[in-house]
Amino acid sequence: MADDDDGIVPTVDKAAERSRADFYDRARSEHLAPLWRVLHGLVTETPKPSAVPAHFAYERVRPYLMEACALIGTEEAERRVMVLENPGLPGQSKITTSLFCGLQIILPGEIAPAHRHVASALRFIVEGSNAYSAIAGERTMMEVGDFVITPSMTWHDHGNLSDDPVIWMDGLDMHIVNLFGASFREGYPDKAHPTLRPTGSTQAEVGMNLLPDGFVQASQTSPIFNYPYRQTREALHRLTGFRDPDPCHGYRMNYINPLTGGSAMPTMSTAMRLLPKGFVTTPYRSTAGTVFNVVEGSGTARIGDETFRFAPRDIFVVPSWIAVTIEAAEESVLFSYSDQIAQEKLDFFREVRGNA
Repeated sequence: MADDDDGIVPTVDKAAERSRADFYDRARSEHLAPLWRVLHGLVTETPKPSAVPAHFAYERVRPYLMEACALIGTEEAERRVMVLENPGLPGQSKITTSLFCGLQIILPGEIAPAHRHVASALRFIVEGSNAYSAIAGERTMMEVGDFVITPSMTWHDHGNLSDDPVIWMDGLDMHIVNLFGASFREGYPDKAHPTLRPTGSTQAEVGMNLLPDGFVQASQTSPIFNYPYRQTREALHRLTGFRDPDPCHGYRMNYINPLTGGSAMPTMSTAMRLLPKGFVTTPYRSTAGTVFNVVEGSGTARIGDETFRFAPRDIFVVPSWIAVTIEAAEESVLFSYSDQIAQEKLDFFREVRGNA
């Protein structure tokens, strides 16, 4: 029996372990295993993320999206998405240990067919315009910087009405769903779901700080499923006029569910931040693995021992419990999503601000 088993309790007598080998073998026949040989690997003193800091430069990734368009259509692929795999988690379709990230591309005239699933999804538009998501029978048009939500088990399809490709980042909580063994998925019998409500219906119902009589929302997800960038950008700009930036996050605003004041999505925290030119954030680390998408600007992200230069449309990843410092070479706007809200609900979340 090996003397260097990962996770073995330090007080275990390594010499005596050799005489216990027969016991362990017999116990294994009944699907039993000794906790004392693995305990400290299961319950670690600090987080031990298998994800690593990573940076996906859009200028290097985009050609693969275009090549994929020549190889496969949306009807065959269902969703033409290139998965962004964390280098520390190859083959697992994970950007962090709990989250999925991919880049989806739709060409002019194409439709990504309707389906629904338990996993909640966010779309963050990075290139193009005049495309739509149809969610529960209502279309919303999408522009660069828009944050669009597909709630759990909601019929949805996507289409491109423009003359150019449209590309967005997909973020899903499918790995959280799969951890609980709770995944369901269903394809719609037709290519697109019927339109049941005119565009703008949801915004009229819940997007003006008003609610119509009799409005009922059963889901924990925000009833608003498109947060336009033009409004977000204006709010960030106005914020700079009367508040000081947070040392760790700059001018950060969190997307919320207007009915509850809580997170816009029940499993993923979403936010947009503005960093003034020359601003350098104080080191920050938390247990929430976080994905960033650069909307505007450029700068440097120092994540643990790695340093990445970022530009518009780039994506970079900060794993759990690894410190990050961001320096803005010019005024920069960054979108982010993480599993923070899920951790908060489960009393897992921790953070450290500064060099502590």
